[in-house]
Amino acid sequence: MSDRPRAGNATFRFTDTAVLSVSIAEAPIVMTSAEIDAALAETYARLDVRPGLLEGLAGIVERRWWPEDVTFADAAAMAGAKALADAGVEPERVGLLIDTSVSRAHLEPSAAVDVHHQLGMPASCLNFDLSNACLGFVNGMHLAGTLIDAGQIDYAVIVDGEGSRALHERTIERLQRPDTTAADVFENFASLTLGSGGAAMVLGRATEHPEGHRFIGGVSRAATQHHRICVGDMTQMRTDSRALLEAGLQLSVETWREAAETFDWSDLDCYVIHQVSNVHTQAVTSALGIDPARVPMTFPHYGNIGPASIPFTLAKQVDNLREGDRVGCLGIGSGLNASVIEIAW
Repeated sequence: MSDRPRAGNATFRFTDTAVLSVSIAEAPIVMTSAEIDAALAETYARLDVRPGLLEGLAGIVERRWWPEDVTFADAAAMAGAKALADAGVEPERVGLLIDTSVSRAHLEPSAAVDVHHQLGMPASCLNFDLSNACLGFVNGMHLAGTLIDAGQIDYAVIVDGEGSRALHERTIERLQRPDTTAADVFENFASLTLGSGGAAMVLGRATEHPEGHRFIGGVSRAATQHHRICVGDMTQMRTDSRALLEAGLQLSVETWREAAETFDWSDLDCYVIHQVSNVHTQAVTSALGIDPARVPMTFPHYGNIGPASIPFTLAKQVDNLREGDRVGCLGIGSGLNASVIEIAW
């Protein structure tokens, strides 16, 4: 018998939870990497920094912005309304609403109450925010599935609304200052890869919805000794990109190894991984032995939409999935935390 500590609640299985819909809200304003390079041209020239890294290295051609009058909660609510309509579930039947957005306009009240109000949810619908960096939505899927399996609720809606416009504008303005150093540019590089968008998922009982897509189970793992590698707020995000990649890869491999004791994920039909960059995607697929052809990507035209990136990418892939396909959702969030959930389509 192995002398390694048992996984405990880091490994979980579901018995009666299914995805009924996954939907998105697309931000309409396109901000290209070429436009950002143009805005920082003088800084790049002064510091002898090669332009084109956002597109050439990260692989991000463009990302989206919301109009200034669209709030983060508005984005989440738009996606939530579409997901409910797609699932054919009336708001009054929902027992749980979770908002997993990183982006937020204020500390209180929760963003969830705004979305709850916009969607016309009943007073009986439990609602709250769940924040865990870019892993939040996957954590929300896990929690909602647990409550459905426990019989406490019949339906759950998980929403997320992210907006990078203000962060981009302030980062560009800061990097245009004459005292900006090359170290400042690279420390803020990850901020400029972020995108905007909304995503939502409706979950229900698999036994009552044979048309749904069953949750199978998953694994979570933490490496919180790395909690200072990426630290941000709504005005600035400072990231040691190399350290974050290396630590994230190590955690991903450990999580994958943990999962192998319970699940066989070596040959899934689709791997929906957190959308970061070309470098991240290539490193993860190589480290985990995943076929890159089975990894759909949205970051080239939408950037890293934080916790919305996994449901956003899954929603974009729905038309390509067939009944019986096995789908793995692989999330990781700065801090670090990682989680994988399998869905039987």
